[in-house]
Amino acid sequence: MSELPATVAPFDAERVRADFPILQQQVNGQPLVYLDNAATTQKPEAVIQAICDYYRQDNSNVHRGAHTLADRATQAFEAARIKLQGFLNAAESRELIWTRGTTEAINLVAASWGRSQLQAGDRILVSAMEHHSNIVPWQMVAAERGASVEPIPVDASGTLDLSALQAMLEAGRVRMVACGHVSNALGSINPVEQIIALAHAAGAFCLIDGAQAVGHFPVDVQALDCDFYAFSAHKLFGPTGVGVLYGKAALLEAMPPYQGGGEMIETVSFAGTRYNQLPYKFEAGTPDIAGVIGFGAAIDYLNGLDRAGAAAHEQALLAYAEERARQVPGLRLVGTAAHKTSVMSFLLEGAHPADVGMLLDQQGVAVRTGNHCAQPIMDQYGIPGTVRASFSFYNTRDDVDRLFAALDKVRQFL
Repeated sequence: MSELPATVAPFDAERVRADFPILQQQVNGQPLVYLDNAATTQKPEAVIQAICDYYRQDNSNVHRGAHTLADRATQAFEAARIKLQGFLNAAESRELIWTRGTTEAINLVAASWGRSQLQAGDRILVSAMEHHSNIVPWQMVAAERGASVEPIPVDASGTLDLSALQAMLEAGRVRMVACGHVSNALGSINPVEQIIALAHAAGAFCLIDGAQAVGHFPVDVQALDCDFYAFSAHKLFGPTGVGVLYGKAALLEAMPPYQGGGEMIETVSFAGTRYNQLPYKFEAGTPDIAGVIGFGAAIDYLNGLDRAGAAAHEQALLAYAEERARQVPGLRLVGTAAHKTSVMSFLLEGAHPADVGMLLDQQGVAVRTGNHCAQPIMDQYGIPGTVRASFSFYNTRDDVDRLFAALDKVRQFL
């Protein structure tokens, strides 16, 4: 086991928890137990402060201002891109495109790469457990281009069938494999290294939806060799409304702009327009400057943590929660893959997930209910949705105990 840098303290959940002001409150007369981290993570004080400081001290548009505020805003904005390059180990900072989130990043690839590259009869493969954001954009462009979108089978445990993927690739005409690194609905960690290698061996490109992965473990896009990687700041302890698309420079260079307007141009005339260089070709209009700066602060915060210790803490919480769950009569775990992040989806016999979620909230326990924007896998399992408790590194065993104490009362009530 490698030693931590001298500036990084060994992971301590209670110490880290104090960095998140929202957790220090009561909900419905009970201390908040926040178990909805797969939907959005909470924000440390450092991120909140960075956003406030921008608006209080540096508020200005970026890149073209001829004054000090614009210079400071631009420096902080572009510094966040450099931080993200290091965070993902991207080869170049120009390979990182600011978007409004994972959804827009995937739409960008589907619309720009898809419209320029797909032909009638081409195939796009997506896993059966994908978030709707990694299904619908591909369906839209496939309908335009005469291509097809096909699901890669997933078994009852929530494990992707690699042999089925291999057979689908060998059948030919696959241009893109789009797959989540981690399932938001089940917590399954997909073997993306193998998926990417299989796709490339068949001559296909590969996009990875990393929204549920980057907050739990480090990601190295060069080691993965993915063509595109997308995720959102708000699931990485940063602000809402901002995300990133990583793309290999050669692919991004060949793709047409996604939107037109200011910033994404070099010159404009009525005779024609010449587009800007990367990454600005894909960043039309005034960006979410405060959000990007807050994103940079979130990366700084994570870089100051013992991430291996945080990941081990999350895995211990998941193991403890699932052990407790198996002792609850009538509780069914949904998503039991061998490799998971800290997501526990479940059903209570005879109870609708929405009713369970409402009764838990009355006891100060925040969970998510429904199909989690993953309706196809819910349909495969023949269920309307689940109750989803998702843990982050600031959660504790006490949070898990509070969840199960609240579930006992739910079962008694229902």
